[in-house]
Amino acid sequence: ATIPFDVPEQADVRIDVYDLLGRRVARVVDGPYAAGSYRISFDAHRLASGVYVYRMEAGSYVSTQTMHIVR
Repeated sequence: ATIPFDVPEQADVRIDVYDLLGRRVARVVDGPYAAGSYRISFDAHRLASGVYVYRMEAGSYVSTQTMHIVR
């Protein structure tokens, strides 16, 4: 799976993936990024098919999106 994200200003970025029960199943990104647009590959091979939520935090900016994993 590929997760696109935008960083509005230089900040430490964290992206976590959660199942629909709210359990964190992966941390995809955890580190500093410059402002800009990015795409990160996420190895979802160990996750079951279904709907997942990923949450990005970059400084005070927070974004939550859903993704579908289909096998």
